[in-house]
Amino acid sequence: MTIHIGAKPGEIAETVLLPGDPYRAKWAAETFLDHVKLVNEVRGMLGFTGTWKGNRVTIHGSGMGMPSLSIYVNELIKDYDAQTLIRIGSTGAMQEKVSLRDVILASTSSTLSTPSRGIFKELNFAPTADFGLLHKAFHAAEAKGVTTHVGGIYSSDVFYDERPDLNEQMTRHGILAVEMEAAELYTLAARYDRRALAALTVSDHLQTGEALPSEDREKSFGEMVEIALEAAFA
Repeated sequence: MTIHIGAKPGEIAETVLLPGDPYRAKWAAETFLDHVKLVNEVRGMLGFTGTWKGNRVTIHGSGMGMPSLSIYVNELIKDYDAQTLIRIGSTGAMQEKVSLRDVILASTSSTLSTPSRGIFKELNFAPTADFGLLHKAFHAAEAKGVTTHVGGIYSSDVFYDERPDLNEQMTRHGILAVEMEAAELYTLAARYDRRALAALTVSDHLQTGEALPSEDREKSFGEMVEIALEAAFA
């Protein structure tokens, strides 16, 4: 057990999927895993362990933003020896070529700052995905006929952004989408020599103002969970 995770030794799998919302973790575990067991509910952050095609998997909420994710990923790695960590979440598109329901596989993640900034000081560290996971996820998405984009994303410190000038430059430089967690996940994976990937479903669009209705998000989210599982165990 840790301060934030109540799981006993051995109850967390080596492969962990990380949605931000704990109730999405519950839905994904109950929908895609067999032999599901609740292993954490400290502070309402739900975590479940089960099997997918005979492979042990934990699906654990990470909360919103890099500071929250950093807490759970640090503990999952250092105390439970998680080896593969895949963020599964929603994202806002920043390019016109990207549409609602598309999947984005983040090869890199730019950011203004992360909880790890104090370590790097003046260095602008470039956090990247594990190429093996990225490669397998792309082919899994192709096999499902899911429109998929691979490239850089932006991990923001804030949800209610007031920097239209920065968004303009992100779009100008080809950033596909914005979310709030991937950069710190990739940084921690690099620090501890683990595998990490962010597989994201486009739920809204910064250019067009479009957004998925809540009832449509679950189906699109489900495709992303399957892609993440295929990437982890293909």
